[in-house]
Amino acid sequence: MPAALLAALFFAVSAVCAYRSSTQIGGVEANFWRICMAAFCLALWANFFGTGMDGQAFPWFVVSGAFGIGLGDSAYFQALPRLGSRRAVLLTQCFIPLFAILIEWLWLGTRLSGGQLLFIAIILVGVAIALAPGDHAKIPAHHLWVGIGCTAFAGLCSAFGAVLSRKAYFIAHAAGEFPDPGTTGYQRVLGGLLVPAVVLLATKWKSAQMHGGIFESKALQVSREKWKRIWPWILGNSLAGQTLGVTCVQWALEKTPTGIVMTVVATTPLILLPMTRIVENEKIGLRSLTGAFVAVAGVVGLAFWH
Repeated sequence: MPAALLAALFFAVSAVCAYRSSTQIGGVEANFWRICMAAFCLALWANFFGTGMDGQAFPWFVVSGAFGIGLGDSAYFQALPRLGSRRAVLLTQCFIPLFAILIEWLWLGTRLSGGQLLFIAIILVGVAIALAPGDHAKIPAHHLWVGIGCTAFAGLCSAFGAVLSRKAYFIAHAAGEFPDPGTTGYQRVLGGLLVPAVVLLATKWKSAQMHGGIFESKALQVSREKWKRIWPWILGNSLAGQTLGVTCVQWALEKTPTGIVMTVVATTPLILLPMTRIVENEKIGLRSLTGAFVAVAGVVGLAFWH
């Protein structure tokens, strides 16, 4: 539980940074560079202090990253500029535990008790009350529905990736191995690099064909100017989310069912409230405070029940 709460804190910081970077250079490029930075940081840890790419569960963690980081996060970054960080995080974080509970039950046979399911429902209801915006009319219908579709797909892929991590831990423990969270996070990032790289390459190639070539000087100058503004946001997104946040999730998944971990992580939007108030001028009203109180009560109840 403490590890999942830490992950929620880091993911909240990451969401603010992700929104700022994705709105300036696009979700595809922002997602790719933050994963590259995270891969570099986690590689230092895994190869100097961990076990690198060794272990019986290495292929499982790689596939977990391909789904959770490669496909899931790519879809999430497409939702961010369309829905804003508040809506995108709300929908994605509520979809993930629902899919995770279902997948882990069908595949691994993990059954949660009635009390655990009750507190999970309380948490998700609290999050929905606190963060459900009432200004959907301000978003074009096309952007709204595409954004919702992206968050649903992101939730499904992220949930499947998390359950794969649970399976990987079972395999590692059966082989007498106990990999640290930083190492497993590194192995997952390796699996998550391919999809964003292919998507970015396809996007850049199309843009180059439309603007007369990839080395056109004016385009490069615009790119340099953008990088001066957004590199701190990409760095913050990478360190808070893909490095520290994912490491905490891996730490929690080793001993706790996926549905419980991802439900606690779903409180990320509540932690995000004061941050979006400062960065995006989002107002915090009575409904938000009420929902936050309900969700926190659910987290406390889940912790004691678990």
